[in-house]
Amino acid sequence: MISLNRFIKICFAVILVLAIIYLASLVDFIFKPFVSLFSIVMIPLMLASFFYYLLRPLVNWMEQPKLKRPWVILIIYLAAAVLFSLFIVGVFPSLRTQFFNLVNNAPNLFNTLGKQLQDLEQNGFLADILPEDVSPFSKITEYLNKGFSLLTNYLTGMFSFISNFALILFTFPILLFYMLKEGDKFGQKIVSFMPKRYHAEGEKTMQEIDTALSGFIVGRVVVNLALGVLMYIGFLIIGLPYALLLTVVAVIMNFIPFIGAILSAVPIVIIGLIESPSVAIWSLVVILLSQQIQDNIISPYIFGKQLDIHPITTILLVLVGSDAFGIIGVIIIIPVYMMLKIVVTKVYQLFFKQKWEDA
Repeated sequence: MISLNRFIKICFAVILVLAIIYLASLVDFIFKPFVSLFSIVMIPLMLASFFYYLLRPLVNWMEQPKLKRPWVILIIYLAAAVLFSLFIVGVFPSLRTQFFNLVNNAPNLFNTLGKQLQDLEQNGFLADILPEDVSPFSKITEYLNKGFSLLTNYLTGMFSFISNFALILFTFPILLFYMLKEGDKFGQKIVSFMPKRYHAEGEKTMQEIDTALSGFIVGRVVVNLALGVLMYIGFLIIGLPYALLLTVVAVIMNFIPFIGAILSAVPIVIIGLIESPSVAIWSLVVILLSQQIQDNIISPYIFGKQLDIHPITTILLVLVGSDAFGIIGVIIIIPVYMMLKIVVTKVYQLFFKQKWEDA
């Protein structure tokens, strides 16, 4: 009887939650302003959170009794402005030149790519690895046309992003400043809403979340920069055109879990194939070798066991994040999963573990 009453209560609670969700969907116009506000603040907040975990160790190290935290942050802002200026003067011109050369030479590059594919098709190189009824030239041309359509849509979206860039540029440094100044108090404020008997466990949980996010973000930056150095050196050795531009794209794309490495390899291999089939093969070797060094040497040393997420779990999380929130979901899904895992584990240990073990 007791089990039946508990089952009825659980069913009633589930029905009540579903009813609330349904009623909320009928008056969704009430929530649209809040959703719009959240979408506007989302990118600056993500950037601020990202740089908060990157800069916080430096802020903590520089902070002294005679040098207060706000002044430390301002000094770091000044140093960042100097580094950004050096980047604009030293690195950006090369990136810009390679980018515009790539755009201006695109028609010639695709003509050269078509000739390379035709030569490979006539030589029978592709016929040995593809079915007889498959025409690699037509298929790859079809995929490239689709890629151009996606690129056009992406560039169109970039214009809307640039139009909002002023808002991001204005809000991001302000958010970051207050996060660096008051960041250590966020967890305490969240814990203060809990019942007093759970304050100790709440503080431990917030500390675990903070440590996990800090390790993940800082580690991901270090790992991707190391990957970029390896790839750039390899591209220079094999003589890959647009090496700096392709390396920067690869480093940025590798922040996307799992699929980022695959997506970044496609333009690299295509540019290598345009140069010659041997360069394409060697570029693929450089990518695979760099990824192996990253996965088997650098990542275990940087992350240790703190990023204990199965590859299948990562794939499923990326698919769910992409379907639910697009590219933003893909980027934030792993940190969100790490936070939820810590919270759910702590809730289970506090409220359910003892009951289920005694049952």
